[in-house]
Amino acid sequence: MQRAKLLPLIVACALFMENTDSTVIATSLPVIAQSLGEDPIALKLALTSYLVSLAVFIPISGWMADRYGARTIFRAALAVFMLGSVLCALSNSLGAFVGARFVQGMGGAMMVPVGRLVILRSVSKAELVGALAYLTVPALVGPVVGPPLGGFITTYFDWRWIFFINIPIGIVGIVLASLFFEDVREEDVAPLDIRGFLLSAFGFASLMLGLATGGRHLVPEAVSYACVAAGIASLVAYWFHSRRVAHPVLNLSLFRIPTYRIGVVGGSIFRTGIGAIPFLLPLMLQLGFGLDALQSGLITFVSAAGALLMKTAAKTILARYGFRRVLTVNAVVGAAFLAASGLFTPSTPHWIMLSVLLVGGCFRSLQFTGINALSYADVSNRDMSGATSLSSVAQQLSLSMGVTIGAFALEAANLVHGGGALGAADFWPAFVLVGLISASSVLMMARLAPDAGAEVSGHMLAEPPSSARKATAQAIADQKPLE
Repeated sequence: MQRAKLLPLIVACALFMENTDSTVIATSLPVIAQSLGEDPIALKLALTSYLVSLAVFIPISGWMADRYGARTIFRAALAVFMLGSVLCALSNSLGAFVGARFVQGMGGAMMVPVGRLVILRSVSKAELVGALAYLTVPALVGPVVGPPLGGFITTYFDWRWIFFINIPIGIVGIVLASLFFEDVREEDVAPLDIRGFLLSAFGFASLMLGLATGGRHLVPEAVSYACVAAGIASLVAYWFHSRRVAHPVLNLSLFRIPTYRIGVVGGSIFRTGIGAIPFLLPLMLQLGFGLDALQSGLITFVSAAGALLMKTAAKTILARYGFRRVLTVNAVVGAAFLAASGLFTPSTPHWIMLSVLLVGGCFRSLQFTGINALSYADVSNRDMSGATSLSSVAQQLSLSMGVTIGAFALEAANLVHGGGALGAADFWPAFVLVGLISASSVLMMARLAPDAGAEVSGHMLAEPPSSARKATAQAIADQKPLE
């Protein structure tokens, strides 16, 4: 098998495990909350703690791969993720469950970014979109299988068994990586920016913990506000720190590259809205509409099925229309389908729900494929490790922010309607809000040059470089080499 196909399929084992796990948990949240004796909205902590853990440890994933070898770190990350899964299954309180999810995030922070880094360093620019498609197509099977499987296990057995699904998948990933991964590493690795890591880790963790614990869950309100303030202060301190060191743990100078800046920032805005879906949709179907976990899973899985269908056509669409046209138009369309979920009612026929979720999944998948490819279109190989870490942090923070915003909107609507148990009428304001947030990403995408990322998309390759692409080349040349 060609290397551009084999490596993505191996990394896809990690993505399959991670995506199956997240979708299974999302489907089972109401039942888990009941079992732990918690408010279902409080379970947002289980989702955000995992994403915060990713944001904390992703910045050093590239450095660890360069220092100790990509194969070594990839296999160790799979083992840590499996350990976290077992701890989740053994949890008997919200605090223990949130802590176990944090351990899972430590593994997830290493396995997917490191695997993606191997791919980015092993394939040519022309093969990049195809390689990323091979990476995500098998991984998308996880979200397709996850909701029905999680719903079935939760409905007819016990929710704790859903975490043991990860064990055989992780073992397969470790075996395949041992057989086929090269232990890629750098000869000269810059010293780890320990101070920068501590500042960014504390900043991200405190900020998201403060936001996620708002609403009188787990900690007092004063503690939540203090965490937010401390997180912001730490991140500001990191920004000043990063300008004074030669090799910061997060290389913010990469934002000088126009395609990278627009891809990461615009993509993060779009993902913020999308990040609320795994939290809001299962709660609405189960608590608002009265469906059980299996019925909910059999509806929500079609979004992933739509994404799976679109992956095969994404490269052709990008080659024909280019990044700017696709990402601007598609941002609005994808956000509209997200907001349309808020129009569902208990009496809405299931075939209409399935149709909206299926088509919406197609458009979101196209947007993510385009954003991922655009972000690395003009990044040099020497900066690929830093670019992967920075974009992965932004991605996880935006998803975590989506869960937090969705939960806040849901709580606010519930209070307006008199409080008490969540009802169907509490959900539509949250879906409208996160849809508007995703749609606002069009303001960033519209700044792209007509031929932006043409080498990757294959669009307008015969055209002379635009001033924007010349500026990109100059920005890359001006960056300090990562020696």
